[in-house]
Amino acid sequence: MSAVASEEALGTGRRKTSVARVRIKPGSGKITVNGRELTEFFRIVQDQNAVTGPLDHCELRDKVDVKILVDGGGTTGQAGACTQGIARALLKHDSELIEKLREKNYMSRDSRMKERKKYGLHGARRGTQFSKR
Repeated sequence: MSAVASEEALGTGRRKTSVARVRIKPGSGKITVNGRELTEFFRIVQDQNAVTGPLDHCELRDKVDVKILVDGGGTTGQAGACTQGIARALLKHDSELIEKLREKNYMSRDSRMKERKKYGLHGARRGTQFSKR
């Protein structure tokens, strides 16, 4: 028996320094990111596919509307945060999707973080320029 919850399901996803807050509700498959269309916000096809991955894998792409608020980090990190947020919201929407979402590791947090700046260097690894004279 499907455990479909209330109208709207919420999920939060994170990757590196990006945070995505995702709202899913039954609809026609419209995806908005920070008030813009998915293809307008994420110009790279790889990032678009990352965002829609959980929806395509669970075959819910045309059955739910997704509204995402994302900030922090770069575009790829934001796409990863959106992926995890959508997966968590889908799980709240229908708890029987847990095995399907785990098959592709959509529920796992990527533990890699931005490397911190080191003392005496310009960044995490970049040192000062060498000069002979």
